[in-house]
Amino acid sequence: MARAFGTNDIERLKQLINEGLAVTQEIQDLREGLRDTVKTVAQELDIKPATLNKAIRIAFKAELQKSRDDFDELEDILTNVGRTA
Repeated sequence: MARAFGTNDIERLKQLINEGLAVTQEIQDLREGLRDTVKTVAQELDIKPATLNKAIRIAFKAELQKSRDDFDELEDILTNVGRTA
């Protein structure tokens, strides 16, 4: 059985959905703009876009030390199995 919403509830839901759509579209537009900017800068500086994106994510999360620790662990594993070349 479908739930019956009151008039005020329906208006609140419509407003929420419309605002959610607008925010989602804005996020998508910003991501596309950032992707284009990263691609341009990467080409200009001869850096892989994935490297710049990773730097952005690490900076945003303030996780440089965690990334270093993860890489150190990865390096230890690969050294121990003889796969560093």
